[in-house]
Amino acid sequence: MARKSYQEKLTEVREDVLYMSEVVMERLRMGLDALEQKDEDLAREVIEGDGEINRMYLDLEQDCIDLLALQQPVASDLRFIAASFKIITDLERIADLATNLGEYTMDAQRDLFPDVDVQEMGELTLDMLEDAMLAYDTEDTDTCRELAARDDELDQFAERASEIVVRDLIERELESTDKVERILQDVSRLLLTIRDLERVGDHTVNIAARTLYMVENDDELIY
Repeated sequence: MARKSYQEKLTEVREDVLYMSEVVMERLRMGLDALEQKDEDLAREVIEGDGEINRMYLDLEQDCIDLLALQQPVASDLRFIAASFKIITDLERIADLATNLGEYTMDAQRDLFPDVDVQEMGELTLDMLEDAMLAYDTEDTDTCRELAARDDELDQFAERASEIVVRDLIERELESTDKVERILQDVSRLLLTIRDLERVGDHTVNIAARTLYMVENDDELIY
């Protein structure tokens, strides 16, 4: 691999990582839309599309391995490849969480907790992910540090939402075993949705942490 083609390959990896992030963000938005609209066709599209993202991940993983094995990069190039490798792992896991939203949609029957705004939480996670990937693209370390603080806000949102669900469940007057079972299934599904969106935020912070390490050789957000 000539030096020129090596630099071109580095550029190609960055572009491919950004493209993968765009697909993942679109799938996450589709999952949220499916959940809000109870759109089973859209939910199936999200679920069935997970294989495409897995293939992207494996292709990019191989590209990173080839660069490490064939070029033995040092300093900033090594950090870039290592960070990109970790970032695609987080993106693949976010895609899995989007698939979960599709699966929850297939099981959802009704809205029982109007005070829990899953869509608002979803928009928060999407905004964070978009900013994290822009920081990776532009090497913006200030945004990386800001994202850690924003994740604390997301965690508080998730905690409040979970409390609303549990409090509402305690206050309900349930008349039959069948009704109890249905309510518990809905509660479980909603709590899982909140948890999964919170995990998207965690993966977003991981992306920011790896970008900060890539640019400044600073591991403050990793540990």
